[in-house]
Amino acid sequence: MRNTLCERLEYEGYAAEAVDTAAALHARCADEAVDLVLTDRLPESDLAEVPFIVLADKGSIDGAVAAVRSGAEDYLTRPIDMNRLLQSIQRAVVQEEQEVGEQSALPAPRRQRRARRSALQAPTEAIVGASEQILHVRELIDKVAPSDARVLITGENGTGKELVARHLHAASRRAEGAFVEVNCAAIPSELIESELFGHERGAFTSAVKQRKGKFELADGGTLFMDEIGDMSPAAQAKVLRALQERKISRVGSDRDIEVNVRVIAATNKDLKEEIRLGNFREDLYHRIGVVVIKVPSLRDRASDIPLLIRHFVDQIAIEYGVEPKRVDREALELLQSMAWTGNIRELRNVVERLMILSGEKITRDDVRRYC
Repeated sequence: MRNTLCERLEYEGYAAEAVDTAAALHARCADEAVDLVLTDRLPESDLAEVPFIVLADKGSIDGAVAAVRSGAEDYLTRPIDMNRLLQSIQRAVVQEEQEVGEQSALPAPRRQRRARRSALQAPTEAIVGASEQILHVRELIDKVAPSDARVLITGENGTGKELVARHLHAASRRAEGAFVEVNCAAIPSELIESELFGHERGAFTSAVKQRKGKFELADGGTLFMDEIGDMSPAAQAKVLRALQERKISRVGSDRDIEVNVRVIAATNKDLKEEIRLGNFREDLYHRIGVVVIKVPSLRDRASDIPLLIRHFVDQIAIEYGVEPKRVDREALELLQSMAWTGNIRELRNVVERLMILSGEKITRDDVRRYC
């Protein structure tokens, strides 16, 4: 399992190393700074400053409580859900930023951790494809990324807008800074201002402590505002001010805080139509859309489907610890002819389903049966 985890994490872009004893872990941490430890047991007290995630053989309430009290970033059970583990690794990085100014509320081991920001960054998956449309997207990324220009990414759900945003960040001068995401559609309108700009203690009923917002957490880095077309008019006005003046104020505070943030926004809506309907501010549109990158739907780049299928087959095989399966030509042709209303996200789900349910290879009959 250690070796499989190492291979998967290296595939995702992390530098990973496996050790088989607590003594070996102690020696490794003494030789060089380690960003995060994945372990099946609680580390010794002198390793408490190293962030860690517990991967337990079986879950229990007592085990989870003990792990959290010892300062664990997360407590997961085996068999490992790789998607959740990768999310926990990323969250462990962002969490340290959110805890600034809240040290008294943390468990003692975590209060003792080094204050420096972890160098561990979320991996950036490759943009797969050789079609003219996707090559154009890559070309725009290469041209725009080195600048601090604000970018608006448009496209249907599941086309990979977040992936484009991550590549823009990774190829920019801000790559060493934080990449902070906020889904504007998933946050209630009454909470969006607190989420973006933070709040002071006592600003509202449930504000029991000060909290930094996404703009502050992204200072020096990139703020990715997904589904910005769903933001309320009041929040749009505050975002516009933050972009114009490079300043924000927390909810419940009259003090301005300067922020140095590159904003990348994304939407699946036609913002010009939303402006005509009075749902989106035109001045904000011109602020966020210095450069517009349209991510094509999978229907418009069907020639990339075989490449994407092979990519997902290899990726899922590593995730499940199995051998990649061969896909028949007839199966590929049938998959290429499908509508894919859910785009790349839907395609990956189908490939995963076929990997699980098919025999030694994926055939046309498998596609007909399971899709």
